Amino acid sequence: MLRALYDRTIRMAEHPRALWFLALVSFVESSVFPIPPDVLMIPMILARPARAWLIATVALVASVLGGLLGYAIGAFAFQEIGRPILEALGKGEAVDAFNTRFNDFGFWAVLTAGVTPFPYKVITIMSGWTAMPLGTFVATSILARGIRFFLVAALLWKFGAPVRAFIERRLGLLTILFVLLLFGGFYLARYL
Repeated sequence: MLRALYDRTIRMAEHPRALWFLALVSFVESSVFPIPPDVLMIPMILARPARAWLIATVALVASVLGGLLGYAIGAFAFQEIGRPILEALGKGEAVDAFNTRFNDFGFWAVLTAGVTPFPYKVITIMSGWTAMPLGTFVATSILARGIRFFLVAALLWKFGAPVRAFIERRLGLLTILFVLLLFGGFYLARYL
């Protein structure tokens, strides 16, 4: 079953509209959606390594634009939309304490969440809610997401064929590691 899902994802990654789907996932992941765009980026780059930089650029632009939506949710609709999202991630009761810490470390919070598996949407919403300067938020988001997506693209572009062979040989183990990283990010969001 896992092999069939992997093969299907690779086929979808080669689809002519795959970049549009990546843009959609990157956009919504930055404000409301729980699955990171890497799930699509990696098979897309493995399927077509020559497009690695284009794929990373699409993910970056869409992610930052989605981050602006998360910022707007925090700034203008925190109680109606932002708080329920943060509560779903286990951050509902810690919002006020988080607000104080966030204002002290806003740049580093955005940078860290943009690069790591920590749910970026938490930071985009909190950036708007705490009124982080928009210029700081956008610049840091571009830096953080750029590091993340272009690092993935560079590694897969450089080592694509061996990486693909490695993934295909150890698909089960890598799936478990990915799920652990994903849940680890949610765990960090809940308990930090």
